[in-house]
Amino acid sequence: MIPSVITRVTTRHFSRNTIAFDTARKLISSSASTQLTSKGNGLDLTPESVERVRTRLSLRDLKHQDVKQGSVLRLPFGDRAFDVVFSHGVLHHVPEIEAAQREIHRVLKPCGELIVMLYAKWSLNYLVSIALVRRLGLGILYLTHQNPGGIIGQHLANARAVGLRRYLRLGNFIHKNTDGPLNPYSKVYGLKAVRRDFSDFRVTRSYKRFMHGPPLPVSRLPLDGLLGWHLWVHMKPV
Repeated sequence: MIPSVITRVTTRHFSRNTIAFDTARKLISSSASTQLTSKGNGLDLTPESVERVRTRLSLRDLKHQDVKQGSVLRLPFGDRAFDVVFSHGVLHHVPEIEAAQREIHRVLKPCGELIVMLYAKWSLNYLVSIALVRRLGLGILYLTHQNPGGIIGQHLANARAVGLRRYLRLGNFIHKNTDGPLNPYSKVYGLKAVRRDFSDFRVTRSYKRFMHGPPLPVSRLPLDGLLGWHLWVHMKPV
């Protein structure tokens, strides 16, 4: 049997598109029940992103069936079409996550699997870098009227637009500190939140990867299994 796969790729970082396909292929091929090459389908929001994905897949010779334009809120696929749905760093940017997970449940076969990478709440990046270091640093720059420009300059402009105290509230600040200061929405997850938001699924496996916490130099610390930024969760439909 050749398993069919839908890979949901992000529009924000084009370098992740082919990584998502490649990672999905490796995860699927490592499964004892799916040793053969998968038929991959990709999905992205904009025509430009779709074309970039197709180009990168061709350049890296990553086999796939198709890449379509569409939204996770209305997947352009039939019911029970896929053995695996793979999402690499996307669903934590979807405010309507309950609707999204219902759509994923619809296109998955009853014995299928959802594999997602979500930003981890219990991570060094969130608990230390974002919640403490970056907020403190931005507050000092704001109050001392310094502006180094670039990404930090955009954060300062955001703070001036809404007020420093409001901007630094963690519930707001998280949106602007995962994928740039103009990012509209982000959410961080622990397993409790995963189970709540993905109510049509049951968690079968989870683990963390990727030590990340700019501006802190933490990438070489061997703590990704405990404090990694990427929370990987495997789920089955219920």
